[in-house]
Amino acid sequence: MTDTKVRHVISVSGGKDSDATLKIALNRCAPGTVIPIFCDTDNEDRRVYEHLDYLEHTLGVKITRLKADFSDEFARKRMFIARDQRVGRKYDTAPVVDAAGNPVPKRDARGNVVTQTVRRAGQSVTEPVQKTKKVGGGKRVRWTNKAKRRALAELHPTGIAMLDLCMLKGRFPSRKAQFCTERLKRDVAVMFQLDLVDAGYRVISWQGIRRDESHARRNAKLYERIGPRMWAFRPLVERSAMDVFAFLADEGVRPNDLYYMNMTRVGCMPCINASKEEVREISQRLPEHIERISEWERKVSACSKRGFSTFFHKVEKGAALRPAAEFSRSKIETIVEWSRTTRGGKQFDLLAVEPASLDACVSAYGLCE
Repeated sequence: MTDTKVRHVISVSGGKDSDATLKIALNRCAPGTVIPIFCDTDNEDRRVYEHLDYLEHTLGVKITRLKADFSDEFARKRMFIARDQRVGRKYDTAPVVDAAGNPVPKRDARGNVVTQTVRRAGQSVTEPVQKTKKVGGGKRVRWTNKAKRRALAELHPTGIAMLDLCMLKGRFPSRKAQFCTERLKRDVAVMFQLDLVDAGYRVISWQGIRRDESHARRNAKLYERIGPRMWAFRPLVERSAMDVFAFLADEGVRPNDLYYMNMTRVGCMPCINASKEEVREISQRLPEHIERISEWERKVSACSKRGFSTFFHKVEKGAALRPAAEFSRSKIETIVEWSRTTRGGKQFDLLAVEPASLDACVSAYGLCE
């Protein structure tokens, strides 16, 4: 007998792995129990939306479109900026060492050495805290009046999820602060599934994750409990990318058209983790996205306390540049120019600047016939 209180939620992105995961779920699960969802970042190529329509028509399903809404947060952010009267500066610090290069211990107001308890080789050890010193002139903690006026003039919701999130943050995501995935995808999907749990269902969250995708996913489990009445199922963990494409071919499902345009991933266009080669391909084949990011950089910069923010961050480690110089070095137009170079950015790659044909089918996975 079919358990009518179970719902299989499939996270669909428009990419090969989620396509295969959705098809496996439809093959295995009872009709009416599969719920495909798409978390829209508003940083997608139109071919992603077209592919979702194709999946609905071909597989006979309805994909629920979800999107984060930050409109309520703008009023709070505007009020915080307008009322910010903090004083002081925030400084970078560096450890202090003596003439022999040994750490100098930190002392309290009475001259006593400050200590801390840490774990060393499985044992709790008490050791001195190293003294630090301020480096540089520091940064203002408070918003300046000029920055306030600039931000408050621009800080209004646009309805574009990714842009609104970055305007509220006053910056774009980075590899170490990848808040886009958390706020635009994970949180939205989790809330949808929790609503199903609250309605009395048991939820199986199907995820198109493969262990060979990255080092971080090498230990991904096939099946695990992730919360009360919620489980995660990853049917592709042991498959390769080519296994997935072969499965889709056998099932009569055509992959996203972006795979025939030399794109290795389908999703944010571009992604903050895009490689040099990916940026070059996007700039040549899909230049409208570069123009869009350039406008986003202008709007997010206006909402930033520093006065600038860029989608990519190409600043050499330890480089101390003025804001205008740092923006010029990392803005999207500069990154595109850099993506068309070779030999460490010293020489233009003529093959990259003038590809043979942008209309011809090119696939990193060998999909072209």
